[in-house]
Amino acid sequence: QVQLVESGGGLVQAGGSLRLSCVASGLTFAFNYYNIGWSRQAPGKEREFVVAINWNGGHTSYADSVKGRFTISRDNAKNTVSLQMNDLKPEDTAVYYCALDYRPLTAVLATSGYDFWGQGTQVTVSS
Repeated sequence: QVQLVESGGGLVQAGGSLRLSCVASGLTFAFNYYNIGWSRQAPGKEREFVVAINWNGGHTSYADSVKGRFTISRDNAKNTVSLQMNDLKPEDTAVYYCALDYRPLTAVLATSGYDFWGQGTQVTVSS
């Protein structure tokens, strides 16, 4: 079955950086067939879209709150998507989830409705 495993979360001071990774396995087609997204959920808040990358890495979409600070990339040879987070702010504190859109080679970068989710990794930014 499809599995997504996130790593790289932790505690960092405001202005610091973290790099999250998401590794996928159990896919029907090769990893480079699928769009991947990251979302986050802070305590007491709904899950919100952060960023997504299309199947070949040629197209990305960012939430306004992270534009210019976060960068998504993918290494299809390693079934991995990474999220570089710079200039972190206390309001970035949340559990971060990667998600996979199981429609192969889709042209639409979704902000919701992903089919598979990882277990999440905690990011805490202290002020």
